[in-house]
Amino acid sequence: MTALPRGESPGTPATGDDTAATPDEPATGPAPTADAAPADGPGAAAGGDAVDDAQAGGPGDDGAGDGDRGDAQGGTEGAPVLSEAEAELAAQRELRERIEQRKAEKDGPIDAGAKLSGTAADLLAAVRAVESGQKPATAFFDSPAPTPARRAAPAPEPVRERASEPAPAPRAAPPETVDAVAAVLSAGGAPAALAQPAARLLGDRAGEVLREDPWQLLALPGVGPDQADGFARALLGAAAGPDDERRTAALTGWLLEQAALRGHTALDAGQVRTALGGRGVTDPAAAVRHAITEGVVLVFQDGPEEPGEDAEESAEAAEPAAPVEVLLGLDRYALAEESLADGLARLVNGGDKDADWSQAASAAPSPSAAELIRAAGAHGLVAHTGGEAARAEPAALIAAARGLGLRALGAAHSVDGRRRLAEDTGDPESAVTLAGLLSGTEGPGRDEEGALALDLLVVLDAPQLDVETGAMLVESLADGARLVLSGDPGVLGSAGAGQVFADVLAARACPRVVSRTPDAGPIGELVSGIGIGELNQVEAPGKEVVIVPVRDAGEAVHRTVQLVADSVPRAIGVPSGDTQVITVGHGGAAGTRALNEALKQRLNPGPGRFGGFDPGDRVAHVPAPGRTVPGVVVSADAEGLHLDCAGTPVVVPQELVAASVRHAWALSAHQAAGTRWPAAVVVLPGDAARGLSRPWVYTAFGRGERHLSVVHGVDQALPRAVAEVPAQERSTRLWALLEASQEPQEQ
Repeated sequence: MTALPRGESPGTPATGDDTAATPDEPATGPAPTADAAPADGPGAAAGGDAVDDAQAGGPGDDGAGDGDRGDAQGGTEGAPVLSEAEAELAAQRELRERIEQRKAEKDGPIDAGAKLSGTAADLLAAVRAVESGQKPATAFFDSPAPTPARRAAPAPEPVRERASEPAPAPRAAPPETVDAVAAVLSAGGAPAALAQPAARLLGDRAGEVLREDPWQLLALPGVGPDQADGFARALLGAAAGPDDERRTAALTGWLLEQAALRGHTALDAGQVRTALGGRGVTDPAAAVRHAITEGVVLVFQDGPEEPGEDAEESAEAAEPAAPVEVLLGLDRYALAEESLADGLARLVNGGDKDADWSQAASAAPSPSAAELIRAAGAHGLVAHTGGEAARAEPAALIAAARGLGLRALGAAHSVDGRRRLAEDTGDPESAVTLAGLLSGTEGPGRDEEGALALDLLVVLDAPQLDVETGAMLVESLADGARLVLSGDPGVLGSAGAGQVFADVLAARACPRVVSRTPDAGPIGELVSGIGIGELNQVEAPGKEVVIVPVRDAGEAVHRTVQLVADSVPRAIGVPSGDTQVITVGHGGAAGTRALNEALKQRLNPGPGRFGGFDPGDRVAHVPAPGRTVPGVVVSADAEGLHLDCAGTPVVVPQELVAASVRHAWALSAHQAAGTRWPAAVVVLPGDAARGLSRPWVYTAFGRGERHLSVVHGVDQALPRAVAEVPAQERSTRLWALLEASQEPQEQ
């Protein structure tokens, strides 16, 4: 049953016709119900009680998706100097160096991928022949299938420094280099503010590099093709044509970087050619071949192996094989996916499979927890899926493993997730954040070989795991360690590139334990229905779920402020500081920026004397891409902006405040993923209809523990998004790599 505000008649049944809903059409306001007490004021629009006037009961790709990732990227402009962030970034750099070193030491080509090798002519011939179907892929892609596991006793690696030690802060570029870059930027009409980041990125010869190849400017965050083209024309004049090989190579890399911000680790070569054509490139195929030759991108094939002679003879009458899909990717994500696939296969084939955890399972608090304990005891890698209530099952596993004398730990995506896990296990020492664990600021540290000193690691909020973090995580686990990936497949995916949890599930790379523990209460019932594509009406006798219909974005902002500042604290008993506003995007008349401005004026007015912030402001700090840490402004001085992040003091240098700190009374759903609040207010103005999807609604509606208010102005677009708009597909290679790693085991 589709949820509608009481008193509103249903419109045209949801179909594939997007014109069924008019985004800014005024919603039909429901008549007050018997269980909704009258407002204290003359009416909601005049400042009445939004909760009391609203309806109690039940009421997609995320439009904030790109914006969220873009904001996260902005947080890295100029590296943070916090010790945790420094250590995390240093660990990432170290991981990439180790992966590259290991790949270089292998005698043959990369086992896990299909990266082409040989001369440039071979590359060009391979792309042409494979895409046209004239020759089988393996005539050019000569890499063997990946092996299922590494040797039982890997060669010793150099001892890594403990990640808990602060990494050195990135050095600023030499003044003379910055001056040289600034001179080139000035000649090309580019902002002087780009000089320092360009000098850090391009090195000591940055000025010469930019003068010789102006399109290298595209490598800087926030610079688009139009800006780079203008810069190149100013420097090169008529020589700066649309088919300049320097331009086409830079554009190809930029397109893949933009795709990574949307979650893709690789793109179909045809998509890249089409995008290049849209940017004025007259011969996109030649541009792609040049980018491959120059090493800007790597090329991969995803298809069946070349058949043997017997198979060829028996298939004379068979239909011709379909052309093999050719993918293009950046080396950083290719290395991460191959390393991750190799590491997961190592875990699958490791561990003590004869371990008997039956006694611990018999003492589990639920059948699903018992099943998870038995699976973890018998396998090196296990996937666990379930909703919020199911988080008690990984907690039971951690407690059981620690009871057996094992070094067991749970890692959550957020500080709030860590807190909830610690409450479930009853042991604060058993819960960490994943970022803190990998950086060394939380957890047991590392052994003499650099591996995490753990026997069992349970990663909660696994859908938030991007491929680079996943690779770093798996590389940090010792042989014989057990890994459990636990999460809700219905929520929005990671802010970074890849979909590790979804690919592991799709490839059936390990046993999967599906929780049978339902989420309780009206909010749990509502969210569970959304997960299967149904927006149901639910009974909410305690006003656990309330709908507040609005006509336009202006009214949406007004009612949201009213809910947070007055109605929810008075009618529900949840203070403003424990209520989180969630909306679809950052821009627009009812996006996070507009809502935060209005909420600050009501809840903590001030002149914004610290770079737009005042003591007491609620903020979100982004120390690294994909990480949003909630906090409160304490003060500011010459060192920077002082924050209190869940009891941890943080100082953000002045030059990083604008890029990595923003007000956070209102967040996007991507930023809110992995965290829950006592009350949540989800704002859906009319212009948000195109940004709704089932995962977005599922994630946003599930952020409230005790209360959910929906400021509803999208009419039938909401039930249609839940029923018809699934998660956006991400193009990745991990799924295929994991499947290929299992084939030798099955033969």
